[in-house]
Amino acid sequence: MTTDATATTGAGPSTPGKIIAVHLNYPSRAAQRGRTPAQPSYFLKPASSLAGTGGTIDRPAGTELLAFEGEIALVIGEPARHVSPADGWRHVASVTAANDFGLYDLRAADKGSNVRNKGGDGFTPLGPTLIPANVAGEDGWRVRTWVNGTLVQEDTSDTLLFPFGRLVADLSQHLTLETGDVILTGTPAGSSVVVPGDVVEVEVDAPDAPGSPTSGRLVTTVTQGAVPFGDFGSKPAIDDAQRIEAWGSEAEHAAAVEAGLASPLDAAADARAGEPAASVSPLTDELRETIAGVAVATLSVALRKRGYHDIFIEGVHANHPGDRIVGIAKTLRFIPFRPDLFASHGGGFNAQKLAFDTVAPGEVLVVEARGERGTGTVGDVLALRAQVRGAAGIVTDGGVRDFEAVAGFEIPVFSQGPHPSVLGRRHVPWEVDVTIACGGAAVQPGDVIVGDGDGVIVIPPHLLAEVVAEAAAQEAEDAWVAEQVAAGASVDGLFPMNAAWRARYDAERGAR
Repeated sequence: MTTDATATTGAGPSTPGKIIAVHLNYPSRAAQRGRTPAQPSYFLKPASSLAGTGGTIDRPAGTELLAFEGEIALVIGEPARHVSPADGWRHVASVTAANDFGLYDLRAADKGSNVRNKGGDGFTPLGPTLIPANVAGEDGWRVRTWVNGTLVQEDTSDTLLFPFGRLVADLSQHLTLETGDVILTGTPAGSSVVVPGDVVEVEVDAPDAPGSPTSGRLVTTVTQGAVPFGDFGSKPAIDDAQRIEAWGSEAEHAAAVEAGLASPLDAAADARAGEPAASVSPLTDELRETIAGVAVATLSVALRKRGYHDIFIEGVHANHPGDRIVGIAKTLRFIPFRPDLFASHGGGFNAQKLAFDTVAPGEVLVVEARGERGTGTVGDVLALRAQVRGAAGIVTDGGVRDFEAVAGFEIPVFSQGPHPSVLGRRHVPWEVDVTIACGGAAVQPGDVIVGDGDGVIVIPPHLLAEVVAEAAAQEAEDAWVAEQVAAGASVDGLFPMNAAWRARYDAERGAR
């Protein structure tokens, strides 16, 4: 990184003591993420992640979601400790461009620390030129990013949720910002995934300042890494939510799949380094056909024999009389309403919208609403989205908005009934594809959901084949008993069958 001829003497050394990055700061990015923070939050990046212009960044072997984030970087001049927001900006000596690369494949391993997913060698390109901070005010800066020559990000510092001076002041409450420390101030909307061969360029300038000073373009070429991760640490692991968030939206991910740049949403396990492809669904066509003739009540008897007593999703009923539902569980969890949590998780492309927008054909979307029927958990638009995507049904232990409209759709919906209210009354959409409690039953993604007029039950996949086989045999036996009762036989000794009736049944069954 070189220093512009007009740089102030407060410009820091080429290797900073600290690199501090802000999570969310641009309204455009907050809207994309579906949450707007009330206060800034931060993470640290190691100095060893620094790189200059014209370099390369390896996408590690076994990963696929390396994303760029063009940012405005601040370089501290005069040390700052317990300064005010009004004075924070004067502690900034220089401004330049940065690229806060991140590897979504390792986010789960970090659990928020960002050490592994954002701390790799070369993951913080910076430069190429320092612009003196005094050439413009803190709201006079612009950041732009290009991928392979196409402009993909553009925003200005006058839109920030947390201005530069406030960031300096806030951080100075907790630690001393020293000369040369770098603050990465957040990325605007447009961040997405890059693949080997892509060229990313970031530029920061002050377009309204005399001479329109610029950092110049910070150029990084993505290359393919060859060294796999070892067995002595966390391996890359991604899911559909990470894919969509990394690419920016489901539409952008779908376009990447079409272009051969990304794996389909239902193939997340295939991309995990060193792990086998996703297993085949236990719900085969043959089992589906068998289940179609078996009542939930009969299936529940077979489960109870195996010690599974709390597999009922209590209190839910079908919106169409006579509906049956059979499919693989995809889960969505709501938590109780709290204003600050709803502000951060309730808007934009939140967990609820993500669940309905990614449910796969044959899946049943199961919603944990804590049995709270005093608000809606699904309405007509989201129910229609699930139907269009081929979902096998929706089960919620909460209420349904637009109940009559939803009842007019083909998709079966089991719920506690209608309620006109929206989420913000009782719920915050929180997370998808996790173990939940719906109507008193534990439900995991991949469980088999079966429902009819008697209710809805959850079948662990490893028990499916034997439970269905036993229940189908019991259904056949019950049908034969009903025939005998209809012909005038007494239920005494017949229901359940004594030895004589059992022998007769076995003989007739053998004859058939």
